[in-house]
Amino acid sequence: MTFPQTRLRRNRQSKWIRDLTAQTTLSPSDLILPLFVIEGKNREEKIVQLPGVSRLSIDLVVRSAKEAAKLGIPALMLFPVIDQKLKTANGKEALNQKNLICRAIAAIKNAVPEIGVIADVALDPYTTHGHDGIIENGKIANDATIEILCGQALVQAAAGCDIIAPSDMMDGRIGVIRDALDEQAFTDVGLMSYAAKYASNFYGPFRHAVGSATNLKLSDKKTYQMDFRNSYEAMREIALDVSEGTDMIIIKPGMPYLDVVKEASQNFKLPIISYQVSGEYAMLKLAAEKNLLDFNAAFFESLIAFKRAGASAVITYGAIEAARFCAK
Repeated sequence: MTFPQTRLRRNRQSKWIRDLTAQTTLSPSDLILPLFVIEGKNREEKIVQLPGVSRLSIDLVVRSAKEAAKLGIPALMLFPVIDQKLKTANGKEALNQKNLICRAIAAIKNAVPEIGVIADVALDPYTTHGHDGIIENGKIANDATIEILCGQALVQAAAGCDIIAPSDMMDGRIGVIRDALDEQAFTDVGLMSYAAKYASNFYGPFRHAVGSATNLKLSDKKTYQMDFRNSYEAMREIALDVSEGTDMIIIKPGMPYLDVVKEASQNFKLPIISYQVSGEYAMLKLAAEKNLLDFNAAFFESLIAFKRAGASAVITYGAIEAARFCAK
């Protein structure tokens, strides 16, 4: 019998050599932790639709920020859960300089100045209809929405956030927000654009978490979020946001769109962030509860997949779990 001289199994035969020859690695510095903020003090509300994740009052958000920083996680992404009484058709609470998210930003930066704070810019937490923009004549009004998004970005920048992350998918909003920030001397505030955000079926738990699921009218967001059948369009969206001044891009959701991450990483030389969305994370948690898989092992594998596809970092609700896993 003739045996092969090249045996690829030589580099797999022990843990140390597998670690030595690993092409892709994961560290806490690759992670961004999303947090849901609620009013009150010492309040935690478990999110039934998103196992292992809770809505937290500002003091508990600060505690989570301290833990994240200690573990080496470089940044947080904040999402407010707004009282229904403060919601309006035009989402004007987003412009309140003392609103929930602005107070949370200020508290975090005061207590943990070394951690990055990324603030979501979109109107869905603030509107009675649950959409990311203003509705005029039964349609999402692109330009009118951008006007209020600029104001939202400015109050968050004034509160001390480090990066503005517009997730609304309105055409042209990156350039307008960048100009607005620069005109108000917020030139050091970065932009992390949701450049390719798909109208996905994996967002359900998130909408329950922020309280927009029951408000959502016009049935869906397909007139402004991307059609999941398209990938060329994603490259056009990214190219436009790059030309308008974004510093980083987000591709959302994560695992079903690894092809988009890969193509973007090959075509654009700027940081690309994968968002492991609520539905993806919840599926792993629920499968583990049914003893269908080992959560830690499957979760780690999913994060490596994002990195292997070309992502610079990953937004995941399990960032603290992953950081602890990396430390072992």
